[in-house]
Amino acid sequence: MTTHGTRADALTDALLDRFLGELRALDPVAVWAHGSLGGGDYQEGRSDLDLIAVLPGPIGPGTVWNVAKLHARLHTDPLAPLLHCTYLTDATTADPGRRHLTWAQRHLFRRTVTPVTRRELHTFGRVLYGQTPGELLPAVSDRQLADFVVRDQRDFLRPAVDKARLWTQDVWVDYGLVTFARATVTLRDGTLISKREALDLLPGLGAPVEVVEDVVRRRYGQKGGPVDSGWRERRGELTRGYLGGAIDRLVTSYT
Repeated sequence: MTTHGTRADALTDALLDRFLGELRALDPVAVWAHGSLGGGDYQEGRSDLDLIAVLPGPIGPGTVWNVAKLHARLHTDPLAPLLHCTYLTDATTADPGRRHLTWAQRHLFRRTVTPVTRRELHTFGRVLYGQTPGELLPAVSDRQLADFVVRDQRDFLRPAVDKARLWTQDVWVDYGLVTFARATVTLRDGTLISKREALDLLPGLGAPVEVVEDVVRRRYGQKGGPVDSGWRERRGELTRGYLGGAIDRLVTSYT
């Protein structure tokens, strides 16, 4: 198997080639990349490798065991902790509510392939092997996409804003701000934007500039920025203070 599409960094290409080689034993129908790797905003060593693999038949206990062993064999690769893959079958691709076997954060669990991911795959998914997303995945309507985005902001992100302990973590600050900006654009004109585009947009949406600059520095490996011991707590409060009202206004404007 070989990869197709735009070239990523050398370590990433090596891991993808190794993953595809290991996956050969499961006779995949297709393997796709979405997220940053598909959308052109990938940063080696910082971005996740978000993959979808479509297998030819039912995923029973034997397949689950083989998937677990496959990922265990990759664990020595320095980028392996960032490789996440959800496993569909050619008979289950059509159901957006179905929870599929997924490897992420070093363990197996089940999750859906959301309308956002499905739209990403149709719009800029990178085909690593086999059939294209358009051949296997039903299209996502603008209404389906918008309804999901609103639910995600209202039912997941907004309650999380009230949990102060989460927002001292880089991952929550980055995720919350970027997801909100992307949701704003999706609800405004039905399109998806990259994380880089979301970060560029945030100051104009009223997000605290020093927090956005902090995210950009960390994501793109730039030096400088606040170093005082209280920065994480202050950054969390600034982010929560912004997102709470911003999400409420966004959701209200749509409904």
